[in-house]
Amino acid sequence: MEVVQAKNKNDYIPNPNRKKSSIQKAHIFGAEYFKLKYMKEAYLYKKLNSKKVQCRACAHYCVLAPGKRGICGVRENIGGKLYALNYGKVIAVSVDPIEKKPFFHFLPGSYSLSIATVGCNFCCKNCQNWDISQGPKPDKPVRGENLSPEEVVQMALENNLPSISYTYVEPTIFLEYALDIMKLAKKAGLKNNFISNGFMSKESAKLIIPYLDANSIDIKGFSDEFYRENCGGRLKPVLETAQLMKESGVWVEITTLAIPTLSDSEEMFKKISEFIYKELGSETPWHISRFSGAISWKLQNLPDTPIETLQKAWQIGEEAGLKYIYIGNVPDLSSEDTFCPQCGTLVIKRTNYIIRRHDIAGKCPKCGEDLNLILNP
Repeated sequence: MEVVQAKNKNDYIPNPNRKKSSIQKAHIFGAEYFKLKYMKEAYLYKKLNSKKVQCRACAHYCVLAPGKRGICGVRENIGGKLYALNYGKVIAVSVDPIEKKPFFHFLPGSYSLSIATVGCNFCCKNCQNWDISQGPKPDKPVRGENLSPEEVVQMALENNLPSISYTYVEPTIFLEYALDIMKLAKKAGLKNNFISNGFMSKESAKLIIPYLDANSIDIKGFSDEFYRENCGGRLKPVLETAQLMKESGVWVEITTLAIPTLSDSEEMFKKISEFIYKELGSETPWHISRFSGAISWKLQNLPDTPIETLQKAWQIGEEAGLKYIYIGNVPDLSSEDTFCPQCGTLVIKRTNYIIRRHDIAGKCPKCGEDLNLILNP
């Protein structure tokens, strides 16, 4: 399989000179079911009595009897051993602008090979990728095309892509597959990026950190009530993951989707911005994204986020002392641009995914201020 970048470099498209594979013939959400070919014993689990096991990949710590799957839908107890049913089974492959993740300060202007399997440890009502995140639940077939870690890395190298992004669903649920790819990618000089809900176990975080370069983490709200009712999770593990990543030297960017009536209060914005400032640092970018009900899983009755709400959140972040605050999913706003926090000079102009950099090796061209950019040497 080979990736050829489209003119806008947004999509995965087949090389017309090579034989098409099944994933190239199928749309991401209409892929055929494939016979399970690969299964891998999970890297993090504990054996219990009566052949039960406890999965330790994410913060749910599911206890599973034989024949049962975890909340993610892709990790199953088979005969007293825990297996990842989605190992090597890719459901989505794409060449994306790194800004789409979103990463605005990590390899700005570059493109990343983006991959995912089916499954997710959350069930967010606002999910846009629900077909693949919820597809295998509770006991449905695990679909995707078999693609080895070596093939994924080779795909990135052949197409001159500097990074691999593990995305579209929570990558912790394909931990074994991601980690095997990450180790090979690191040896090949590639960067590894997670786009995560942050609801991973500390064991998983510590396992991937040596090979992880950047993590875009969602802080979806700031209460357990919100996480329980809208995501099927809890807040504390998410905050702990963000802190651990930052302390370990992984580049972190935070994203909050402002959902009308659910996650759009000034009090919530204040708590999130204060957490970022105090625990992650003022240089940590905060992306405040506009919600669109039309493309959500179960919130199609809600309106799009008013621009005024997003602008208020931006103001709250600025008052908290954050240097880099961005409003997403709103075309033609300068709030996706990067300005020098010292002198206010425009240093990165973003129009859709067209990036114009005016910095000089990551510094402001006017005053020399460090812009907290992670660049390739």
